[in-house]
Order: sequence, then structure tokens, then C-alpha cells
Amino acid sequence: MSAPPQDHARLAALADQADKELAGSDPLTVLRWAADEFGDRLCVAVSMVDAALPHLASLARPGVDVLFLDTGYHFAETISTRDAIAAALPVNVRSIAPRQSVAEQDAEFGPRLFEREPDRCCAMRKTEPLRNTLAPYHAWVTGLRRDEAVTRSNIGVVEWDTQWGLVKINPIAAWSLDDLNSYLTTHNLPVNPLVHDGYPSIGCAPCTRRVQPGEDIRAGRWAGASKTECGLHARGGRP
Repeated sequence: MSAPPQDHARLAALADQADKELAGSDPLTVLRWAADEFGDRLCVAVSMVDAALPHLASLARPGVDVLFLDTGYHFAETISTRDAIAAALPVNVRSIAPRQSVAEQDAEFGPRLFEREPDRCCAMRKTEPLRNTLAPYHAWVTGLRRDEAVTRSNIGVVEWDTQWGLVKINPIAAWSLDDLNSYLTTHNLPVNPLVHDGYPSIGCAPCTRRVQPGEDIRAGRWAGASKTECGLHARGGRP
């Protein structure tokens, strides 16, 4: 079960201290700390853009749970990347489905909810399933990087995540895109083919377009809307 509320202050303090001690550390050092601290209460969440984070996490804790939110709207290339990572690395890939299929959601709320109410669609197909899935864990690892967007420019290596009541670990926060690509090349890791077709940030197919030269790396997500995040990554803070 997830950490009870009375443990939140302790975990928040742990996150604050770890962020101070691990600032500037390489990602594997951060992940080894997390694996030692949380054991099987640690999981990794990925969007299957590439295998860098699962690979790093597998070095720190072979067999670690890797969570993928299978919204029913993903590109075929994303599903293929998920399968390639599951086959290539010693990790436990868990595909998390929403409560309703796309057809069931369409029947209740009308087709193309992602166009009319994108926040509601993300909540039902991403946030709610993730909340249920994260319940057994005390900490989760993400692939957030500070160079991806203004909204991510100040993320810590370790944070307290008030939204989920978990310690949030961002081991590659300080990496640049060049750092990421170098790691992928050095270790010959799977990469979503869409990355090489103008999609540096990949979400659900109906809500993702190619990024034009000079645009922000996440400009192709919910293009034309004020929405910039799916709601999974609220900023951390004390409880």
C-alpha cells in the first residue's frame, strides 16, 4: 500500500535532503540511492520515447517495474517501442489501461473528447489510471529534463510530489538532448522511430504533431491549445 499520510512529512524531508546531497550526481548514482532506499516500492514511469531511463534503472535495480500508460490513442511506433524495451532490458514493463476503452468513453462522453475537453480526457486516460497504479509505491522515477520546457526548468533531482504523495526522482534532470542522444548511441538502445521523423516529444497520436525547426521541443503537444502538460507532473512541495 502507499505510504500513509503520517509518513508524508518524513518522506518529504528525505526528498529535500536527498536533493541537496545528490545535486550534481550522475543519473546512475541517483538511481542506486533510490533503489537502496525504496527497494520494491520504487517504480519508473515512461512514455516510450526511448529506452534511456529504463536502461539506467535496470542497472540500479534489475527487474524494476516500468509503468506505461496505454491510453488507447498511442502511435503504433510507441507500442512497438514498448515491446522492444520489454524484450531487450531486464525490467518489468507494466502497461496500464484506463477504466474505459476508447469506444466505451466515446459512447458515454461523445467522440473526440480530446479535442473538446483535453484535460478531462487526460484525467480519465492518464491521471486516474496512474493514481491507482502508484498506490503500492513510495517513490517514482521520471525522465523529466530541465531543458524540455519552461515548466520543467527548475525541477530537482529528488522532489516531494504532493500530487501523488510520493518521492519523485528525476535522475536525468540536468541532461541536455545531446546528453540523452549520446547515451542512447553509446548503449545502442531502442528509440521510438517517430523521434527521427520530427517528433521529439511523443504523446497520444491525436494530440501530437511534428515539431518545426526552431520550435520548443514540446511544441507539438496539444498544438494550438494553452495546454502544455497532461497533468501527471505537478510541482513538488512540502505536505
